[in-house]
Amino acid sequence: MKIFLRAKHEGGSRGAFAGDDGYTLLELLIVIAILGLIVGLAAPQVIGYFGRSKTKAAEIQISSIQSALELYHLDVGSYPSTDQGLAALIAKPSGVQNWAGPYLSRDDGIIDPWGKAYLYTPPSPSGRAVIQSFGADGKPGGTGVDQDITSAH
Repeated sequence: MKIFLRAKHEGGSRGAFAGDDGYTLLELLIVIAILGLIVGLAAPQVIGYFGRSKTKAAEIQISSIQSALELYHLDVGSYPSTDQGLAALIAKPSGVQNWAGPYLSRDDGIIDPWGKAYLYTPPSPSGRAVIQSFGADGKPGGTGVDQDITSAH
C-alpha cells in the first residue's frame, strides 16, 4: 500500500519524481514514532524548567513585597496588621496616617505564581515580617514545585 504525498508531473515525462511514488505507511509510522520519542524525552525537561521558574518568580515577588513592607513601615511607622494584610501595600487602610502608597505597582503582586494569596505574618518586636507561599500544591511542606517559599531565613 502506497500513500502518495507528492503530485506527479503531468505530461509525457516523469520529471524530477521519476521512481519516487511517495512514502509508505511504514515510513510515516517510523517518522511519527521518532517524533513521539523526541517529545517524550523533551517534555519532562520543559515542564521541570517551567516549575522551577515559578518557584524563582515567587522568591523574587517575596523579596519585592519585603521591600514594599519596609517602605510602608518608613512612611506609616508600623507594619500592616494581620487584619490589614498585604492589601495595605496597594490600597490605603482606614485610619492610617502618612500612607504614601501604593507600595506595589500591581494588584497581583500579593498573589503567588500559582494564583494563591501570599500569607503574611507581621513581625514580632525583634523580628521581620514573614511572607510565605505554600508552592504549587498550596499545602505546608513539600519538595520541588510543592516546596514552601518563605522570607524567613
